[in-house]
Amino acid sequence: MLPVSPSPDVPTTELNRRLAAVRREMADDDIDVLVLTDQKNVEYFTDYRTLSWGYHSRPLFLVIDQRDIRVIANKIESRNLESRQRAFSIVYYSGYLAEGARTIADEVRARDPSAAGKAAVDYGQDMAGRGSLEIVDGLRAQGHHLESATDLLWRTRMIKSPFEADLKRVSFEIVNAAFDDAVSQARLGITEIELCRQIQARIIMNGAERADPIAMTFCRGEFNYGRPPGLHALKAGQYVWTDFRSTYGGYPADRNRIARGGPPENWEIEAYGRTRALTAALANGVRAGMTCGDVFGAFEQLWQDAGLPPAYGLVSRIGHGGGLDITEPPSISKGNPEIIKSGMILHLEPKLEIGGAVFQFEEVIFVREEGIEFLSELSPEQLPIIN
Repeated sequence: MLPVSPSPDVPTTELNRRLAAVRREMADDDIDVLVLTDQKNVEYFTDYRTLSWGYHSRPLFLVIDQRDIRVIANKIESRNLESRQRAFSIVYYSGYLAEGARTIADEVRARDPSAAGKAAVDYGQDMAGRGSLEIVDGLRAQGHHLESATDLLWRTRMIKSPFEADLKRVSFEIVNAAFDDAVSQARLGITEIELCRQIQARIIMNGAERADPIAMTFCRGEFNYGRPPGLHALKAGQYVWTDFRSTYGGYPADRNRIARGGPPENWEIEAYGRTRALTAALANGVRAGMTCGDVFGAFEQLWQDAGLPPAYGLVSRIGHGGGLDITEPPSISKGNPEIIKSGMILHLEPKLEIGGAVFQFEEVIFVREEGIEFLSELSPEQLPIIN
């Protein structure tokens, strides 16, 4: 059921679960203090929302140790921060990024005057926080050993709660309804940008808090998935390939959907059915305790059994994790020994390019101890047609 009200606040019990989990990971890695600069990390542990992320001059930071969790904020945030009770301490700074960085260093030094502990910052793989040499130099100037926090943060964030899975589920309901409705109303001759805007408008009207740019490509062999939507008009025989970017409760829907301009030929119907069936079978076979490499091996066997030509290979993985970020670890790639755990959300999306057509079905699952749950309805049995 599509939402009729804004997304819910994160419950205190959920915030406490996240904080306890990251502190366990910090202890395991002998990390004494975390410095978080990435918007998704700050929101994950605080549920604090501010429009100030749209600017770079007065950034917001978060500092976590085993005793406290502190937001480092510019004074202009004070009215928003103090508008209700918060589950964290607040330290204000005046000025801009450099002053904020010095405030971080002062807070860390106050907690550890001897600089005997280790500090970690969320700079690294799949995290692009507000990078600043002032933060790095300030902490190292105090004598702190500094390293990346990304591994321990991903170990924390990869394990989702049912609360998070429910937000993802709503996000997918929003985009699926938007795509299906827009495609049902579209006609040959519509341009990429027109269809893109129609889907985005529906995404917002369906209850999303944000509709980021959508990848929208009309192609018949011109497989350029990174090209922004333009004025290309849909012709009979072309495929519509789209990748959603919308958000509900902070959780984006990342899902490929396809449609065809005009009725397909028999071989296209067959390729659609085979690719869809093997993607669903792959998802249904995932279990906690498997490795990512095991899942990739199952994909290779299913693909071979389906008698399909080689899959799209410019990306070395056929799936990935998902959460607050569009793509997250783990990567479902060949030989990856990473263990799949209960609580992971996985996107499985092998792609077939053949005869100028493209077939891709991004199915999304929530891994549980007893099996898997689909967070989005399966791709339709019949190839959507635009006449």
